[in-house]
Amino acid sequence: MKVAKTIAWLGLVAMVAVLLNGFINGNFGEDGARLLANPWGIVSIVDLYVGFILFSMWIAFREKSVLSIIIWIILMMVFGFLTASVYILLALSRSGGDWLEFFLGARKATLLQETNKRVQ
Repeated sequence: MKVAKTIAWLGLVAMVAVLLNGFINGNFGEDGARLLANPWGIVSIVDLYVGFILFSMWIAFREKSVLSIIIWIILMMVFGFLTASVYILLALSRSGGDWLEFFLGARKATLLQETNKRVQ
């Protein structure tokens, strides 16, 4: 878990740094227009949002509260992998070192019960 936390922290720091750089030194309207005018810019944006959607599916799977799911997914779509880094850090902290808890979240107990019933 220590390696996962380190990677998540590095992701968070990197995202904060590049976002600050973009807001300080860039022009969102002009730069975004140039990006969208380039076919590979469009590929990059589609690739990015496919990643956001896939990550959001994991959030929706492991969270219990519909409100929490909605808030996290909105944050994911707005702030991208900055949100993912924060989410992973929180999930790692809440899991208490249990990888099943980390990956399955609120569904862990239910899924383990279903698995035990199938085995018996």
